[in-house]
Amino acid sequence: MSYNKDKRIVMTLDAGGTNFRFSAMRGNLPVTGTVAMPSNGDNLEKCLANIIAGFAEVKKKCPQPPVAISFAFPGPADYPAGIIGDLGNLPGFRGGVALGPMLEETFRVPVFINNDGELFVYGEAIAGFLPYVNGLLKKAGSPKRYKNLFGVTLGTGFGGGITRNGELFAGDNSNASQIWLMRNKLDPQMNAEEGASIRAVRRAYAEKAGIAVEATPDPRGIEEIALGKAPGNRAAAVEAYRRLGEVVGDALGNALTLIDGLAVIGGGVAKGWRLFLPALVDELNSPYTAPNGNKFRRLPEAAFNLEDAARLKLFLKGETRTITVPGGKRKLKYDALQRIGVGVSRLGTSEAVAIGAYAFALQKLDAK
Repeated sequence: MSYNKDKRIVMTLDAGGTNFRFSAMRGNLPVTGTVAMPSNGDNLEKCLANIIAGFAEVKKKCPQPPVAISFAFPGPADYPAGIIGDLGNLPGFRGGVALGPMLEETFRVPVFINNDGELFVYGEAIAGFLPYVNGLLKKAGSPKRYKNLFGVTLGTGFGGGITRNGELFAGDNSNASQIWLMRNKLDPQMNAEEGASIRAVRRAYAEKAGIAVEATPDPRGIEEIALGKAPGNRAAAVEAYRRLGEVVGDALGNALTLIDGLAVIGGGVAKGWRLFLPALVDELNSPYTAPNGNKFRRLPEAAFNLEDAARLKLFLKGETRTITVPGGKRKLKYDALQRIGVGVSRLGTSEAVAIGAYAFALQKLDAK
């Protein structure tokens, strides 16, 4: 479902640990400038006052009254109820804060809150990666279409989200898609986020280069080193990103075993996809070994790197056959190649989250 021509306005918020950025959207596009306020995350009274002030300022800039507020906010939380739990990066939130109900009482519009990983994948399912891939399949004459999407974000943390048949899947405790808590393949005593985040890339580079973590550049700098565009230990930089790909691929493989759909990657670290995506897809296509030594695929489907032109061509082509219905003459088209694809965000992470928040609010309003 796309709302790119919808005339309703929804106010939204990009909630960071340091700053809150408020805006409003109509038809999947911003209709106001951004209003920035400090988060004051260690002081609940100031934090809530700034949230109200930010939305109030944006409301003044809207060309017509907004119909809802919808945004991503860190968890743990009871998102359907709009209640935020004990947050790590906003320590003022302790014991449960009814943020959604407070905003509903203040602005007299429905308020919808989710986490950023969920809204990222929802935006990509509505207006980004999912329609992009299905459009390419249609153009190629393939009968194959995808309805399910798993998304991950690689940045300060390792977030995830699931959409199934056009709907966001949040779970009974607002805890679906917690991919960051899967086991880290390379360090099994740790969770996957420790191998799939900014600090993971820096730590791996420092280890391989024999330097202190504090002396390492950020992932973009390590990416430049790996590509030979900046001085540094190139082998260590390449290996840091390869390790990232292996860890993400293992965690993603476990998720896709249950979901059977496309996968999209976003977040700041995703800019280095050329360095880690091959290792990620190799992991998805890797085998398990049975007790008798026989090997079998960890995924029943073949996984394709959709950023690789040659692999994309094979993915789009598939193995389409024409078969005859037994006992008759009716013919059917059948694609025998079971496959999934992995690629990077077509919208950009922030835009995908904003579109996801906008669409989620309108979908809920339309369902009433």
